[in-house]
Amino acid sequence: MSNVSATESGVGQSDTDSGTGSLLLFWTVLRMNLLLMIRYRLNFVAQIVGMYLFFGVIFFGGSAAAESVGGMSAFGGTFDAIIVGWFLWTMAQSAYGSLSSEITQESRWGTLEQLYVSPHGFGRILGMKVLANILLSMVMGLIMLVLMLVTTGRSLALNFVTIIPITVLTLLTAVGVGYIFAGLALVYKRVGSVSQLAQFALLGFIAAPAADVPLLKLLPLTQGSSMLQQSMRAGVQLWEFAPLDIVILLVAGIGYLTAGHLVFMFCLNLARKRGVMGHY
Repeated sequence: MSNVSATESGVGQSDTDSGTGSLLLFWTVLRMNLLLMIRYRLNFVAQIVGMYLFFGVIFFGGSAAAESVGGMSAFGGTFDAIIVGWFLWTMAQSAYGSLSSEITQESRWGTLEQLYVSPHGFGRILGMKVLANILLSMVMGLIMLVLMLVTTGRSLALNFVTIIPITVLTLLTAVGVGYIFAGLALVYKRVGSVSQLAQFALLGFIAAPAADVPLLKLLPLTQGSSMLQQSMRAGVQLWEFAPLDIVILLVAGIGYLTAGHLVFMFCLNLARKRGVMGHY
Protein backbone atom coordinates (compact mmCIF):
# COMPACT_ATOMS: atom_id res chain seq x y z
CA MET A 1 0.00 0.00 0.00
CA SER A 2 2.84 2.25 0.93
CA ASN A 3 4.54 1.38 -2.37
CA VAL A 4 1.39 2.37 -4.29
CA SER A 5 1.18 5.63 -2.38
CA ALA A 6 4.82 6.30 -3.04
CA THR A 7 4.31 5.60 -6.76
CA GLU A 8 1.26 7.87 -6.94
CA SER A 9 3.17 10.53 -5.07
CA GLY A 10 6.06 10.18 -7.49
CA VAL A 11 3.75 10.57 -10.50
CA GLY A 12 2.13 13.62 -8.95
CA GLN A 13 5.53 15.15 -8.21
CA SER A 14 6.62 14.42 -11.78
CA ASP A 15 3.51 16.15 -13.16
CA THR A 16 4.11 19.13 -10.89
CA ASP A 17 7.75 19.37 -11.97
CA SER A 18 6.68 19.07 -15.62
CA GLY A 19 4.14 21.87 -15.20
CA THR A 20 6.63 24.09 -13.40
CA GLY A 21 9.28 23.31 -16.03
CA SER A 22 6.86 24.23 -18.84
CA LEU A 23 6.02 27.53 -17.16
CA LEU A 24 9.70 28.28 -16.66
CA LEU A 25 10.45 27.35 -20.27
CA PHE A 26 7.60 29.56 -21.51
CA TRP A 27 8.83 32.48 -19.42
CA THR A 28 12.38 31.97 -20.71
CA VAL A 29 11.23 31.97 -24.35
CA LEU A 30 8.95 34.98 -23.79
CA ARG A 31 11.70 36.87 -21.97
CA MET A 32 14.17 36.17 -24.78
CA ASN A 33 11.68 37.49 -27.35
CA LEU A 34 11.04 40.60 -25.26
CA LEU A 35 14.77 41.22 -24.84
CA LEU A 36 15.32 40.87 -28.59
CA MET A 37 12.41 43.24 -29.17
CA ILE A 38 13.92 45.81 -26.78
CA ARG A 39 17.46 45.37 -28.07
CA TYR A 40 16.30 45.82 -31.65
CA ARG A 41 13.60 48.34 -30.72
CA LEU A 42 14.22 50.45 -33.80
CA ASN A 43 13.29 47.48 -35.97
CA PHE A 44 10.17 46.82 -33.85
CA VAL A 45 9.06 50.47 -33.99
CA ALA A 46 9.75 50.59 -37.74
CA GLN A 47 7.57 47.49 -38.18
CA ILE A 48 4.65 49.14 -36.34
CA VAL A 49 5.13 52.46 -38.15
CA GLY A 50 5.36 50.71 -41.52
CA MET A 51 2.09 48.83 -41.03
CA TYR A 52 0.42 51.98 -39.66
CA LEU A 53 1.54 54.09 -42.64
CA PHE A 54 0.39 51.38 -45.04
CA PHE A 55 -3.00 51.39 -43.33
CA GLY A 56 -3.08 55.22 -43.42
CA VAL A 57 -2.51 55.25 -47.18
CA ILE A 58 -5.38 52.81 -47.72
CA PHE A 59 -7.76 54.46 -45.25
CA PHE A 60 -7.22 58.10 -46.18
CA GLY A 61 -6.97 57.28 -49.88
CA GLY A 62 -10.30 55.46 -49.59
CA SER A 63 -11.77 58.34 -47.58
CA ALA A 64 -10.85 60.83 -50.28
CA ALA A 65 -12.41 58.60 -52.93
CA ALA A 66 -15.56 58.15 -50.80
CA GLU A 67 -15.95 61.90 -50.31
CA SER A 68 -15.85 62.41 -54.04
CA VAL A 69 -18.67 59.94 -54.71
CA GLY A 70 -21.12 60.51 -51.89
CA GLY A 71 -19.52 61.02 -48.50
CA MET A 72 -18.04 58.90 -45.73
CA SER A 73 -21.42 57.92 -44.29
CA ALA A 74 -22.15 55.70 -47.28
CA PHE A 75 -18.92 53.72 -46.74
CA GLY A 76 -18.72 53.65 -42.94
CA GLY A 77 -19.20 49.88 -42.78
CA THR A 78 -16.48 49.34 -45.36
CA PHE A 79 -13.95 51.33 -43.34
CA ASP A 80 -14.86 49.41 -40.18
CA ALA A 81 -14.25 46.19 -42.10
CA ILE A 82 -10.84 47.49 -43.20
CA ILE A 83 -9.89 48.25 -39.57
CA VAL A 84 -10.93 44.80 -38.35
CA GLY A 85 -9.19 43.11 -41.28
CA TRP A 86 -6.01 45.11 -40.73
CA PHE A 87 -6.10 44.29 -37.02
CA LEU A 88 -6.21 40.58 -37.84
CA TRP A 89 -3.59 40.84 -40.59
CA THR A 90 -1.17 42.58 -38.22
CA MET A 91 -1.41 39.69 -35.77
CA ALA A 92 -1.45 36.97 -38.43
CA GLN A 93 1.61 38.39 -40.16
CA SER A 94 3.53 38.39 -36.89
CA ALA A 95 2.36 34.93 -35.79
CA TYR A 96 3.06 33.46 -39.23
CA GLY A 97 6.45 35.05 -39.80
CA SER A 98 7.91 34.79 -36.29
CA LEU A 99 8.32 31.02 -36.22
CA SER A 100 10.02 30.70 -39.61
CA SER A 101 12.29 33.70 -38.91
CA GLU A 102 13.26 32.27 -35.50
CA ILE A 103 14.10 28.87 -37.00
CA THR A 104 16.16 30.62 -39.67
CA GLN A 105 17.94 32.69 -37.02
CA GLU A 106 18.69 29.64 -34.87
CA SER A 107 20.07 27.89 -37.94
CA ARG A 108 22.19 30.94 -38.80
CA TRP A 109 23.51 31.22 -35.22
CA GLY A 110 24.31 27.51 -35.18
CA THR A 111 22.10 26.86 -32.12
CA LEU A 112 19.35 24.88 -33.84
CA GLU A 113 21.02 21.52 -33.23
CA GLN A 114 21.51 22.43 -29.56
CA LEU A 115 17.77 23.04 -29.28
CA TYR A 116 17.13 19.67 -30.91
CA VAL A 117 19.10 17.80 -28.22
CA SER A 118 17.78 19.96 -25.36
CA PRO A 119 16.42 17.96 -22.37
CA HIS A 120 13.20 19.99 -22.69
CA GLY A 121 12.51 18.36 -26.07
CA PHE A 122 12.48 20.13 -29.42
CA GLY A 123 8.72 19.86 -29.87
CA ARG A 124 8.09 21.33 -26.43
CA ILE A 125 10.42 24.27 -27.10
CA LEU A 126 8.69 24.95 -30.42
CA GLY A 127 5.31 24.81 -28.65
CA MET A 128 6.46 27.44 -26.16
CA LYS A 129 7.79 29.58 -29.00
CA VAL A 130 4.38 29.36 -30.68
CA LEU A 131 2.58 30.42 -27.48
CA ALA A 132 4.99 33.33 -26.95
CA ASN A 133 4.62 34.42 -30.58
CA ILE A 134 0.81 34.36 -30.36
CA LEU A 135 0.89 36.43 -27.17
CA LEU A 136 3.27 39.02 -28.64
CA SER A 137 1.29 39.07 -31.90
CA MET A 138 -1.87 39.92 -29.97
CA VAL A 139 -0.05 42.73 -28.14
CA MET A 140 1.14 44.10 -31.48
CA GLY A 141 -2.37 43.82 -32.91
CA LEU A 142 -3.79 45.67 -29.91
CA ILE A 143 -1.30 48.52 -30.39
CA MET A 144 -2.28 48.77 -34.05
CA LEU A 145 -6.00 48.65 -33.22
CA VAL A 146 -5.69 51.54 -30.77
CA LEU A 147 -3.70 53.57 -33.31
CA MET A 148 -6.27 52.89 -36.03
CA LEU A 149 -9.29 53.77 -33.86
CA VAL A 150 -7.68 56.98 -32.58
CA THR A 151 -6.63 58.03 -36.07
CA THR A 152 -9.91 57.31 -37.82
CA GLY A 153 -12.31 58.25 -35.02
CA ARG A 154 -14.29 55.05 -35.66
CA SER A 155 -15.64 52.87 -32.85
CA LEU A 156 -15.98 49.09 -32.64
CA ALA A 157 -17.49 46.64 -30.16
CA LEU A 158 -14.57 45.29 -28.11
CA ASN A 159 -15.88 42.32 -26.17
CA PHE A 160 -12.63 40.58 -25.25
CA VAL A 161 -14.44 37.46 -23.98
CA THR A 162 -15.49 36.93 -27.59
CA ILE A 163 -12.52 38.44 -29.41
CA ILE A 164 -9.67 36.63 -27.60
CA PRO A 165 -10.75 32.99 -28.18
CA ILE A 166 -11.70 33.71 -31.80
CA THR A 167 -8.37 35.46 -32.35
CA VAL A 168 -6.31 32.67 -30.76
CA LEU A 169 -8.00 29.95 -32.82
CA THR A 170 -7.68 32.05 -35.96
CA LEU A 171 -3.98 32.67 -35.38
CA LEU A 172 -3.40 28.93 -35.01
CA THR A 173 -4.11 28.59 -38.74
CA ALA A 174 -1.45 31.23 -39.47
CA VAL A 175 0.98 29.43 -37.14
CA GLY A 176 0.32 26.21 -39.08
CA VAL A 177 1.31 27.96 -42.32
CA GLY A 178 4.33 29.40 -40.48
CA TYR A 179 5.37 25.86 -39.48
CA ILE A 180 5.37 24.85 -43.15
CA PHE A 181 7.63 27.74 -44.16
CA ALA A 182 9.88 27.09 -41.16
CA GLY A 183 10.30 23.51 -42.41
CA LEU A 184 11.01 24.71 -45.95
CA ALA A 185 13.59 27.14 -44.53
CA LEU A 186 15.40 24.20 -42.90
CA VAL A 187 15.68 22.35 -46.19
CA TYR A 188 15.98 25.12 -48.76
CA LYS A 189 17.42 27.88 -46.47
CA ARG A 190 16.45 30.99 -48.43
CA VAL A 191 12.66 31.12 -48.74
CA GLY A 192 12.22 34.82 -47.93
CA SER A 193 10.74 35.74 -51.31
CA VAL A 194 8.13 32.98 -51.16
CA SER A 195 7.40 33.85 -47.54
CA GLN A 196 6.76 37.49 -48.44
CA LEU A 197 4.36 36.45 -51.18
CA ALA A 198 2.50 34.34 -48.63
CA GLN A 199 1.91 37.47 -46.52
CA PHE A 200 -0.20 38.91 -49.32
CA ALA A 201 -2.02 35.59 -49.63
CA LEU A 202 -2.98 36.00 -45.96
CA LEU A 203 -4.63 39.31 -46.87
CA GLY A 204 -6.66 37.49 -49.50
CA PHE A 205 -7.73 34.84 -46.98
CA ILE A 206 -8.88 37.56 -44.56
CA ALA A 207 -10.91 39.33 -47.24
CA ALA A 208 -12.38 36.13 -48.73
CA PRO A 209 -16.21 36.23 -48.93
CA ALA A 210 -16.90 33.32 -46.58
CA ALA A 211 -20.58 34.24 -46.24
CA ASP A 212 -21.16 33.87 -49.99
CA VAL A 213 -18.97 30.79 -50.58
CA PRO A 214 -19.08 28.50 -47.51
CA LEU A 215 -16.18 26.34 -48.71
CA LEU A 216 -13.88 29.35 -48.27
CA LYS A 217 -14.35 29.01 -44.50
CA LEU A 218 -11.85 26.15 -44.63
CA LEU A 219 -9.03 28.48 -45.74
CA PRO A 220 -6.58 29.78 -43.14
CA LEU A 221 -7.86 32.91 -41.31
CA THR A 222 -11.09 33.12 -43.34
CA GLN A 223 -13.58 31.75 -40.81
CA GLY A 224 -11.98 33.66 -37.93
CA SER A 225 -11.96 36.85 -39.98
CA SER A 226 -15.67 36.50 -40.70
CA MET A 227 -16.49 35.92 -37.02
CA LEU A 228 -14.29 38.83 -35.88
CA GLN A 229 -16.06 41.11 -38.34
CA GLN A 230 -19.44 40.09 -36.92
CA SER A 231 -18.24 40.47 -33.34
CA MET A 232 -16.41 43.79 -33.62
CA ARG A 233 -18.77 45.50 -36.09
CA ALA A 234 -22.16 44.10 -35.06
CA GLY A 235 -21.45 43.19 -31.42
CA VAL A 236 -22.22 39.47 -31.86
CA GLN A 237 -21.22 37.53 -28.71
CA LEU A 238 -19.37 34.23 -28.78
CA TRP A 239 -22.40 32.22 -27.63
CA GLU A 240 -24.59 33.85 -30.30
CA PHE A 241 -22.67 32.27 -33.19
CA ALA A 242 -24.06 29.15 -34.82
CA PRO A 243 -22.47 25.99 -33.34
CA LEU A 244 -21.30 24.98 -36.83
CA ASP A 245 -19.33 28.23 -37.18
CA ILE A 246 -17.52 27.57 -33.89
CA VAL A 247 -16.82 23.95 -34.89
CA ILE A 248 -15.34 25.09 -38.23
CA LEU A 249 -13.17 27.65 -36.43
CA LEU A 250 -11.96 25.02 -33.96
CA VAL A 251 -11.29 22.34 -36.59
CA ALA A 252 -9.49 24.80 -38.89
CA GLY A 253 -7.25 26.06 -36.07
CA ILE A 254 -6.27 22.61 -34.78
CA GLY A 255 -6.15 21.11 -38.28
CA TYR A 256 -3.79 23.68 -39.80
CA LEU A 257 -1.59 23.66 -36.69
CA THR A 258 -1.32 19.85 -36.75
CA ALA A 259 -0.73 19.68 -40.51
CA GLY A 260 1.88 22.43 -40.35
CA HIS A 261 3.67 20.71 -37.48
CA LEU A 262 3.74 17.38 -39.35
CA VAL A 263 5.18 19.05 -42.46
CA PHE A 264 7.77 20.78 -40.28
CA MET A 265 8.84 17.51 -38.63
CA PHE A 266 9.10 15.85 -42.05
CA CYS A 267 11.32 18.68 -43.31
CA LEU A 268 13.34 18.55 -40.08
CA ASN A 269 14.07 14.84 -40.55
CA LEU A 270 14.90 15.46 -44.20
CA ALA A 271 17.35 18.23 -43.24
CA ARG A 272 18.99 15.91 -40.67
CA LYS A 273 19.39 13.12 -43.24
CA ARG A 274 20.98 15.56 -45.69
CA GLY A 275 23.18 16.97 -42.94
CA VAL A 276 22.06 20.55 -43.57
CA MET A 277 20.11 21.18 -40.38
CA GLY A 278 22.70 23.51 -38.83
CA HIS A 279 23.89 24.97 -42.13
CA TYR A 280 22.77 28.23 -43.55
